[in-house]
Amino acid sequence: MSSDGRIVPSSLSLKDLPWQIHWEKDRCTLCGRCTAVCPVHAIELGVHRKRIVHGPVGLNKAPSNVYQVYYGIRQKTDPAYACMGCAMCSLVCPNDCIIPYRSDEADKLKYHINRGGQPRRRGGRRNVSGGVLDRIKFIRISMLTDPALDAGRHEFELRTLLGRVLPPEKDLRRLLGEDWTPPVREIYPLIIGAMSFGALSPNMWEGLQMGVAYLNEEIGMPVRICTGEGGCPPRLLRSRFLKYVILQIASGYFGWDQVIRDIPKMKEDPCAIEIKYGQGAKPGDGGLLMWHKVTKLIAAIRGVPTGVSLPSPPTHQTKYSIEESVAKMIQSMYMAWDFRVPVYPKISGTTTSLAVLNNLTRNPYAAGLSIDGEDGGTGAAYNVSMNHMGHPIASNVRDCYLNLVKIGKQNEIPIFAGGGVGKSGNLAANAAALIMLGASGVQIGKHIMQGAAGCLGSESDRCNICNIGLCPKGITSQDPRLYRRLDPEKVAERVVDIFLSFDTEMKKIMAPLGRSTSLPIGMSDALGIDDQGAAERLQIRYVV
Repeated sequence: MSSDGRIVPSSLSLKDLPWQIHWEKDRCTLCGRCTAVCPVHAIELGVHRKRIVHGPVGLNKAPSNVYQVYYGIRQKTDPAYACMGCAMCSLVCPNDCIIPYRSDEADKLKYHINRGGQPRRRGGRRNVSGGVLDRIKFIRISMLTDPALDAGRHEFELRTLLGRVLPPEKDLRRLLGEDWTPPVREIYPLIIGAMSFGALSPNMWEGLQMGVAYLNEEIGMPVRICTGEGGCPPRLLRSRFLKYVILQIASGYFGWDQVIRDIPKMKEDPCAIEIKYGQGAKPGDGGLLMWHKVTKLIAAIRGVPTGVSLPSPPTHQTKYSIEESVAKMIQSMYMAWDFRVPVYPKISGTTTSLAVLNNLTRNPYAAGLSIDGEDGGTGAAYNVSMNHMGHPIASNVRDCYLNLVKIGKQNEIPIFAGGGVGKSGNLAANAAALIMLGASGVQIGKHIMQGAAGCLGSESDRCNICNIGLCPKGITSQDPRLYRRLDPEKVAERVVDIFLSFDTEMKKIMAPLGRSTSLPIGMSDALGIDDQGAAERLQIRYVV
């Protein structure tokens, strides 16, 4: 309804909204906490007029009407202020008198969110659940035939290699013209994927970095975290903790002026350099940091004006082939760190992954390949990109690994998989399945946000407003009033908890295989699935 009370074509009723707020008047004390905490201002304190009918006292008297005025909570029906179900109002209510409910109607709001001719952008990831990874079972259980291990007593080497591993018989002097061996890092197989300083709030980013530093220095677990596009704060570049960080350079080159300037001041080399060409949540599209998040601090780090949207080109504008990329981008990044740091590309899941991988095998400078599947998360993407574009990660990784096996290079180039790993909560099972399909390690993003900071986004399109900087938990907001809700130390504690529990579950999976000294990379005979088509496609066992 318009401001003057007229009904217009875009008018919606509460029944039409995907989330409806249930408020109990009798228990409410009108403290105003719910309206103050709502990030999208979906509710307001309003003045209501209520008609009360009094029955007649005698037989000859007509009923009378009494009108009362009272204050109460009112939900807005304007699509711009539609409730997105975060339930922050319920969390702060001292009387438990308000809570959002999912509507039993079809979501009609999706027909009205393209006002102004702009399709909807949102954060989160596609709104589906389950998938092939969750259906894969580990069917090789060593009992009387092979020596199984005790997950609680044996020592396990949950380590993987990041970097090009050339076979010893290679004549490096003849191959490269100099005595040079590609740098290799021994890291933990679970990597915190690219989430940039800007996409995440300062408190969230600091909490993740603190957790990774604790895992490395106190527990001895070589966990690595990728910065995402946008550079990182100078104090991190100049600290000893940089060795736990993978620096990402993407097509926007945001923040890389600062990175290059700080190379002489770096106390440690970064773990690796990741060159992002594609992203699973929006394949073929560049990154996007909307203007809501571009504060003075973010603008200073990225070298841009304040308050402008920052879209990245879909490709690196000076490189239009993988051969050109290897010759220019990858080698130039190697040269910047005097050939001491591994450099590898990241692409979105696609049928062209094999072509990229085949070109990488011909050049010893390529340290690996990262593939991001269609279920990857994002801070901002068009719905059409998230829901209708991309390639599933399982079959993409499997194709690439089997291709490496055919040419005898499966132990040379590591493949790292991401995109929806642990999206249903089965983090260790999903990671182990991808490793046995051929990945050397996996990357996670949304899982760590949900587990470490309590992200409210869900596959039923709850919340998912990362893009506009109004995150109710303060995870993806640059507004101090919102991100101060997040305690960096608590985030760090939860990061440590997640990795320790993942470590235990991975050992439980590996123990029956009799593997303790190395990851079961490509050990597909241990996998089974109850879908014959999927079994044939992935070349694993069909079990029912």
